[in-house]
Amino acid sequence: MGEKKLIGVDIGGTTVKIAFITQEGEIMEKWEIPTVLENEGASIVQDIADSIGSKQAEQSLLHEEFAGIGVGAPGFIEEETGLIYEAVNIGWVNFELSKQLNEATGYPVYVQNDANLAALGENWKGSGEQYKNVLAITLGTGVGGGIVVNGEILNGTNGMGGEIGHMTIETNGGHPCNCGKTGCLETVASATHIARLARERQAESKYLQQLNASEISAKDVYEAADALDEVAQQVLDYVHYKLGMAIANLAIALNPAKIVIGGGVSKAGDRLLNPVRAYFDQYALKRTSEAVEFSIASLGNDAGVIGGAYLVKQGME
Repeated sequence: MGEKKLIGVDIGGTTVKIAFITQEGEIMEKWEIPTVLENEGASIVQDIADSIGSKQAEQSLLHEEFAGIGVGAPGFIEEETGLIYEAVNIGWVNFELSKQLNEATGYPVYVQNDANLAALGENWKGSGEQYKNVLAITLGTGVGGGIVVNGEILNGTNGMGGEIGHMTIETNGGHPCNCGKTGCLETVASATHIARLARERQAESKYLQQLNASEISAKDVYEAADALDEVAQQVLDYVHYKLGMAIANLAIALNPAKIVIGGGVSKAGDRLLNPVRAYFDQYALKRTSEAVEFSIASLGNDAGVIGGAYLVKQGME
């Protein structure tokens, strides 16, 4: 039968990405299913199990040809037990993801926070380039973080390591965050809140005025800034400033060799990276700054599933 294949699953607020992956980290097959949020996400586990089973049948692959499932979910997770304390964007509270997915599929299941998983994926096959000390940041619906220290994901005492989206960056009158606090980094630097900040100033903007307010996206804000729209430029300058300062403070504590930025907002490329790096250099220690390289995540939306496969690979050792 040869080497067993790996299954990577990346649960997001909109879609669940699933992939069959080789031991070398090559994607054999990947696909997506919708994340069904009704009834606090009650059907998600069975949806994943059914989808994996039907894809295996479609490709005439046997259950025993696979070693296990590595899965990432957005939330606060107890890595060793696979318990999700809370996944605010899905509706899970004290949800036994590992146990339920294991019962639904018959596979060993390894669980990590989705941003940690993306960091593992990037570090294995992408922009992390297998450095020992990496800070990975995902800017999507929320803001996630994965911290690799001495080659290992930093989980912390109870699974709360790397929750950089919930660093407080606005102390007075910050916007409410899904976590229950106000003024979190997520309320400024996520795609959701870049769009919100632009909507709040839409009337002042020549470019954004032409758009339907409810449909303004972070991509629109970058395009408006490219078209020299002053409001869009001001909004993005504020986002880049807060993000650069937050990353600088983290880097002072962690001294990484590599900072990788992924998620939907990272599609802005150098328009995001260059100003964030400039603010980073302003606030980081000179020696910290000299040691670090910034890059956009190279695996894109595949980082999570590849990280999931890596979790299984680690678990087999």
